Amino acid sequence: MEIIHTIKDLQAELSALKVQGKKVGLVPTMGALHAGHASLVKRCVAENDAAVVSVFVNPTQFNDKNDLVKYPRTPEADYRLLKDCGARFVFAPAVEEMYPQPDTRQFSYAPLDTVMEGAYRPGHFNGVCQIVSKLFDVVKPDRAYFGEKDFQQLAIIREMVRQMKLPLEIVGCPIVREEDGLALSSRNARLSADERKNALKISQTLFESRTFAVSHTVAETRRFVENAIATTPGLRLEYFELVDGNTLQGITNWEDTSYAVGCITVFCGEVRLIDNIKYKE
Repeated sequence: MEIIHTIKDLQAELSALKVQGKKVGLVPTMGALHAGHASLVKRCVAENDAAVVSVFVNPTQFNDKNDLVKYPRTPEADYRLLKDCGARFVFAPAVEEMYPQPDTRQFSYAPLDTVMEGAYRPGHFNGVCQIVSKLFDVVKPDRAYFGEKDFQQLAIIREMVRQMKLPLEIVGCPIVREEDGLALSSRNARLSADERKNALKISQTLFESRTFAVSHTVAETRRFVENAIATTPGLRLEYFELVDGNTLQGITNWEDTSYAVGCITVFCGEVRLIDNIKYKE
């Protein structure tokens, strides 16, 4: 495994592979890697001749600069995990390498990016599209891998690739959870022991709501989830939306779509956690 810090060096390595007709896969990450990331990397390794994993905490997607400062950074542990997973290249650039000048590009994929995270984190998805499009341009992968925990992000990246007519496949990978059900997240490392116990209520509620939804309306299911979070100490619901999984627009009846997804964001103490669950697919 090679750890590369500059675009020039990475492209030199990849060009040599592509001349041989080798397929290249990309897994973009912000580091603080866990088993969820490992599942993406292992799939990338299995489906391509060479796997590139970027480790870069992208400043342009943080609308809260305090969140950027607190974001966990564990490069040595990340490199060990990636080596064990079989990654060929780790691309770990400095901020100045990716942004030699400010990136003033504006990406707009309404209505996908104006709801949920888009409404609560202004500018977030623009920053995501800035860095992901840069990585696509640098690596020119045949496939790129993203987790379904960031459900809205995945939908927006698919749309970006479609509109930009980029010649690559976007591969969505299922949520990886702890044995007790909590969705894996780099932010989980910031939870205290008590907060970790409280956070478990998020996934438990989503699982229960899927059973509840079988015999109840969309509105009743929404209230079920909202009430469960509201009555759990230490949790504060930011939003819970039941949406069409393709358009991300809210639904009022289960018959409105054949692909119904519930997306949730909850503050556990100061830590913001996201999760989602599929009701119909």
